Amino acid sequence: MLRIFYESVVASAILYAVACGGSRLRVADANRLNKLIRKAGDVVGVELDSLTAVSERRTLSKLQAIMDNGSHPLYDTVMRHRSTFSARLILPKCTTERHRKSFLPVAIKLYNSSLSV
Repeated sequence: MLRIFYESVVASAILYAVACGGSRLRVADANRLNKLIRKAGDVVGVELDSLTAVSERRTLSKLQAIMDNGSHPLYDTVMRHRSTFSARLILPKCTTERHRKSFLPVAIKLYNSSLSV
């Protein structure tokens, strides 16, 4: 019963923050959220996934959903980054740290690293 409460209330709030902030979270904020997740895991009695694992899984899932949906606004942008030689995606040129940590470059890096596993 506690796990259901955690997943429906606590996890949804935390993971919404991860979806919005994702890779742009400061280290101190990420540590606070990981600590909160560990405490919730102690209360529930189950070891829960870390913030990084959840963030990576959700980012890859979102990128895959974009690639599968031809009517998504980012579909054409993502498809322009496809390599002609392999299934990999080519990283966009990032001139600022803010752009480098935005959704698309981070998602492409995760996608490419998941292909080589």
